[in-house]
Amino acid sequence: MTYVYLKKSSSKKSKTKKKKAALVLFCLGSLLLLSAVVPIISFSFRYSSQLSPVISPLSNSFYNQDSILADTDTDYTHLSNWFVEKKPDLSTTSMSSNPQSYSISIPKLNIKDASVVVGGEDLKKSLVHYPNTALPGQLGSGVIFGHSVLPQFFNPRSYLTIFSTLYKLKQGDEIFVYYDNVDYKYIVDDMYEVVPSDLTVLEQRFDGRFLTIITCSPPGTYLRRLVIKAKIVDI
Repeated sequence: MTYVYLKKSSSKKSKTKKKKAALVLFCLGSLLLLSAVVPIISFSFRYSSQLSPVISPLSNSFYNQDSILADTDTDYTHLSNWFVEKKPDLSTTSMSSNPQSYSISIPKLNIKDASVVVGGEDLKKSLVHYPNTALPGQLGSGVIFGHSVLPQFFNPRSYLTIFSTLYKLKQGDEIFVYYDNVDYKYIVDDMYEVVPSDLTVLEQRFDGRFLTIITCSPPGTYLRRLVIKAKIVDI
C-alpha cells in the first residue's frame, strides 16, 4: 500500500499574518492622526478662548488661506507665499543705511539670540522683520513673522518650529532684542488672534515703541494668525 503525505496549506497562516499587519498599520495610522489632531483640539479649548479674536473692517485678501491644516501646493516657509493677489515688496531700500539683521530672545520659550532678517523671505533660515515697519528702538511697531508647526515638534533652535509655543506667552513676559549694538527690552502687552486676511497687523502707531510678533494659529494650521503685541520698557 502506498501512502501519500500532503503538506498542510499555509494559506490560513498567511491570511492571519496579513490581518495582523493590517491591524498594526491601522493602529499606527490612527496614532499619527491623533498626534496631529489632539494638540489642535487641545489648543482650541485651552488657549483660543483666552485669545479674543479681532475682526477688522480693513480685512482684505492679505494672506493665503487655502487650507486649514496644510496646503501641500504652497510653501509657507517663504513669507511672500503668505500673501495673495499682490505679492509684498520685501525690498529694504529705505532702510539700506541700517543693519539688515538683529537678534531676539524670549526666555520663557527658551528662544535665545534667534536671527531676524529685515526684509527676509526664507522662514526656514530666520525670522523675518517686515520691511518699512519700525526697527527696534524706533517710534512705531516693528513686525516679525515666524514659522510654527505642531507643538510637540518645537525646537527653539529650528526656524521651522521656533514659534510653535508662542501661544504660551502671557502679559508681562519679557522679550529681548539686540539691534545695532543696543539691547532693548519689551514686555508682552496684548495677545489676540486675527483672520488671515487682516491688514491691521501691519498698522503703525507712533505714540511709543512697540513690537508685533505673528505666527499661524493653532500651531500646525493656517486657520488664523496669533498676534503678540509688546511695548518697550528699557532702552
